[in-house]
Amino acid sequence: MEECVFCKIVDGKIPSAKVYEDSKVISFLDILPANKGHCLVVPKKHAQNLLDMGEDDLIATMKAAKKVARALSLSFGNGSFNIVMNNGKEAGQVVNHAHIHLIPRFQKDRLRIKWSHLKYEENEMKEYAEKVKKFI
Repeated sequence: MEECVFCKIVDGKIPSAKVYEDSKVISFLDILPANKGHCLVVPKKHAQNLLDMGEDDLIATMKAAKKVARALSLSFGNGSFNIVMNNGKEAGQVVNHAHIHLIPRFQKDRLRIKWSHLKYEENEMKEYAEKVKKFI
């Protein structure tokens, strides 16, 4: 995709602080990090989100995410990190190219990833489960 910033990074048209690359995936530091060391793991083949990714690219991206997460953990001396993938505008996806955020966490950092908790009404949980199962 010509206008996709991540495709431009993959093609070398925009510089990045690469931390990992193989034939299917690239990983680099986020230019607007939630914490220093925040990396993005991006499939080289353009896909808008998780649902658009091919199986091979999904597997390669997750394997690369694990490698980068391990490297983050070792480089910062702790095993704490968040792994986040926003899919779609309502979920907070800004760049419409599938990507995984790996955010190192530190004691006393100021980052808060928090959501409110809802409760299901009587029988509602079963209804939602049935709706989802119809499409699996």
